[in-house]
Amino acid sequence: MSRGPFVTALVGNPNAGKSALFNALTGARQKIANYPGVTVERKSGRLQLASGESVELVDLPGSYGLHATSPDEEVTRRVIMGEQAGQARPDVLVLVLDASNLEQHLVFAQEVLELGRPCVVALNMVDLAARDGLTIDAAALSSALGVPVIETVAVRRRGLTELADAIAAARDRIAPETSPETQPHPRVHVTEPERRMLAREIAHGAILSETAKHRIHARMDRLLLHPWLGPPILFALLFVVFQAVFSWATPFQDALDAGASGLADMVRAALPASLLRDLLTDGVIAGVGSVVVFLPQILILFFFILVMEATGYMARAAFLMDRMMAGVGLSGRSFIPLLSSFACAIPGIMATRSITDPKDRLTTILIAPLMTCSARLPVYTVIIAAFIPNSHVLPGVGLQGLVLFGLYVVGIVGAMVVALVLRRSVTKGAASGFIMEMPKYQLPTLKDLALGLWQRAWVFLRRAGTMIFTVTVVLWLLLSFPRAEPGKSQVDASIAGHLANGLAVVLEPIGFNRDIALALVPSMAAREVAVSSLATSYAVDNADENAQGRALGDQLKHHWSLATALAFLAWFVFAPQCMSTIAVTRRETNGWKWPGFMLAYLFVLAYLFAGITYWTAVAFGLG
Repeated sequence: MSRGPFVTALVGNPNAGKSALFNALTGARQKIANYPGVTVERKSGRLQLASGESVELVDLPGSYGLHATSPDEEVTRRVIMGEQAGQARPDVLVLVLDASNLEQHLVFAQEVLELGRPCVVALNMVDLAARDGLTIDAAALSSALGVPVIETVAVRRRGLTELADAIAAARDRIAPETSPETQPHPRVHVTEPERRMLAREIAHGAILSETAKHRIHARMDRLLLHPWLGPPILFALLFVVFQAVFSWATPFQDALDAGASGLADMVRAALPASLLRDLLTDGVIAGVGSVVVFLPQILILFFFILVMEATGYMARAAFLMDRMMAGVGLSGRSFIPLLSSFACAIPGIMATRSITDPKDRLTTILIAPLMTCSARLPVYTVIIAAFIPNSHVLPGVGLQGLVLFGLYVVGIVGAMVVALVLRRSVTKGAASGFIMEMPKYQLPTLKDLALGLWQRAWVFLRRAGTMIFTVTVVLWLLLSFPRAEPGKSQVDASIAGHLANGLAVVLEPIGFNRDIALALVPSMAAREVAVSSLATSYAVDNADENAQGRALGDQLKHHWSLATALAFLAWFVFAPQCMSTIAVTRRETNGWKWPGFMLAYLFVLAYLFAGITYWTAVAFGLG
């Protein structure tokens, strides 16, 4: 009985090197399409054996188990079991294992081997394992698994001939009178914890030696990923970051502030009194300069983020957060998009495309704006510096950094509470699973850090030179016309002043004055515009040149109460997003329904919590 062409499939965890091995084995003899009925890529090619025969080689999507949790994993399961339309069931399975992460990859390997199908193990990336100080006994691993184990380095084409010979031998062991459909499917009922324990035993038995470097990395994981010690270490690290944002940036920020003030003084001295001089000093320099001075703080924040990403700690932070996120109906898959939202909600929302569950993805999109993006940092720091004393609550623990850390924590807690409510109402559904592979620890390179910081500095300065500049000039024009009578307030007489007075009626109950109302509308273009708007408003309304040179923080202390300042901070924790974020949300959700919902709930939260903060502060005599 003819069995038709033989089919071999490459299976294994993501990042095991399957695609590199597939490319090395098939060369140019490949074709790429989608599996029938699903938009999952299908790669197949011809593997030439030593005998001159060829077999069909299929590269299956990476999977962590045969209990599928995503479309990719479902395709892998169906192909292996012979249930995928348009794809014959493989005669031989090639299990691709990452030699440098053997224990993790052996969990899925056991599940595949339990099927009782002809298998060959490709122990891939043995060169990286050796670099990390691991020496693995392939014969011992083969004895433990009961199948041939071939050492390979796909990118260097090592072990390919031996692997092809092992595939041919496994094919020849299939009895002629049987077909894939008639072969038994043995099932061994083994629990996931049992598989993980056995994977650890097999891995330890196959490792001949390991260097101190590898043992140190293992000990670091036992500490940093510990269920009780790991989270406090993570939050302690974040606490240090926000302390550094204030303490390290102060001298650089003072230098930029002095430079902006000096430039304004030079323009005043060089030009006669005119609208042009007012535009340059009160509009451009006061507005844009008040935002640029926060560049050092933003770079310090991104420095720590880049270091955590480069060292491999960021993925471990996602693993630690999975437990907390599971409590609100999400998984660790949502952590990376939410973490990206600390830089900007736009890439964070776009990163949700990696989330397979549609309800999880929608919930993550809706709460991404509650992560404290870098555009909020200028708002937070100018208010904190103006109203919170620069004192120490403990040795090395500044009160200003503590307040900034608290604002970030409030945003995170708020996001988790909102996620819990959404998952039990408008995005109701079962929580999805989450498995991720830990990257190797490594030291960041100075070149990569410098490049990353330069890119983020350029993005910030480009926003300051385009969007913030434009909004500031438009606001200055609205504040400057019509001209006020001598001795009268220019803001009161202006178009912007009249508009702000109308909006202030709505905001007055939560302690916001006309100046804040004037700043909130343009801040919808970009959060940091709120700072430049306040600076421009106070510059326009001060006829005294000495008062014009006064720092924004001094102006705020003169016009605001502490209760108002605290309410303003609370508003920006939950403030509705900038227009760019709303546009991206519309694109990712294919309509205006969810962006409208996002705007509505954020506005309600911002108003409510700003009001609660203001009323509580007034009750304690801070109004």
